[in-house]
Amino acid sequence: MVTGAGNCRIILHADMDSFYAAVETREHPELEGMPVVVGADPMDGRGRGVVSTCSYEARKFGVHSAMAISRAYHLCPHAVFVRPHFPLYIRASREIMEILREYGDRFEQVSIDEAYLDLSSLDDWHEAGRVAGRIKERIRGQLGLTCSIGIGPGKIVAKIASDLRKPNGLTIVKLEEAEGFLAPLPVEKIPGIGIKTAAALRNIGIERIGDLVSADIQVLMGVLGKAAVDLVAIARGIDEREVEEGEGIKSVSRETTFERDEEDTDTLLSVLDELAEELVCELEEDRALCRTVTVRVRFPDFSTHTRSKTLLHPTREIRILSATARELAGLLLQGGRVRQIGLRFSSLLVLGGDQRCLSDFYPGPGSADETDPKGVDLDRPDRDQGVLE
Repeated sequence: MVTGAGNCRIILHADMDSFYAAVETREHPELEGMPVVVGADPMDGRGRGVVSTCSYEARKFGVHSAMAISRAYHLCPHAVFVRPHFPLYIRASREIMEILREYGDRFEQVSIDEAYLDLSSLDDWHEAGRVAGRIKERIRGQLGLTCSIGIGPGKIVAKIASDLRKPNGLTIVKLEEAEGFLAPLPVEKIPGIGIKTAAALRNIGIERIGDLVSADIQVLMGVLGKAAVDLVAIARGIDEREVEEGEGIKSVSRETTFERDEEDTDTLLSVLDELAEELVCELEEDRALCRTVTVRVRFPDFSTHTRSKTLLHPTREIRILSATARELAGLLLQGGRVRQIGLRFSSLLVLGGDQRCLSDFYPGPGSADETDPKGVDLDRPDRDQGVLE
């Protein structure tokens, strides 16, 4: 007998499996079954840069996203190392999102390879599972790629569920099952809780998500600040955030969190160049020009500083945007260690459209550069996901 959802929210999270590496393998079938690492070239004489993503065969050797490329080569020297082909990945992403948009009441893309769907109108968990099956079949049949899907009563539960049975998995967590599903999982399974925050929680006896529910809220706030209240709600399976439909492209951004705090300036600038290259490819796909460049640096103490510059004219010229990003990074990088570096292109002009008003591109004097230092409590990125993949 099919059990109804009882008019509760049903949220689906779709996450592509080892996306960049999977696209490379699709384009080059001879790579099937081989350890594939997408990122910097470990043989360029410098060994700088990081892993963008890798195949599951490479992960068996301990390689993972955001790892230093030199470390990846040490762990798996026989891997096939591939430089990223961002236009290829962006085209594949657009095809995936076109399929996902056909399902659900609302659609929200949160990164190049993951998105949420609101399936609440189905009012039926089993039917939601069948929809997920159809999505997986279409993506595999039409695009030759696999995705993992999680379904839950909120975005956090759905996202955690999608990661549970990778690759090519499907996990459904009903409303009444959410708290029990989360309770035995390590606290770092909650998106935004990284290694250092998890360590701080373990210092007060919290190792599992369920431990948050019974913890003294005052003690928790002493470690996490105001975020403690939200985390306790999440641990109970409560997440009221809506799936938000986009209203046209407003900005594009990427960030990389390093496996170990990075202090080599050349490596940091090399990563920034890679982020700029990826974002320029996305601008080209969107037929958009950028006028404001923002570099964001997070330090080991979790303090985060940004620096922005507004250009005289909108552009998507990689030479200009990369040079601007490097200039801004030079104002932030003073030889210290860095946990995360990010890049955002905003004040976008979409060619052939009028999505922006004139003041977005010519905001007036005194607004060209800005610094926004701020502290954070968690290892939480600006968007729902931190590293790709």
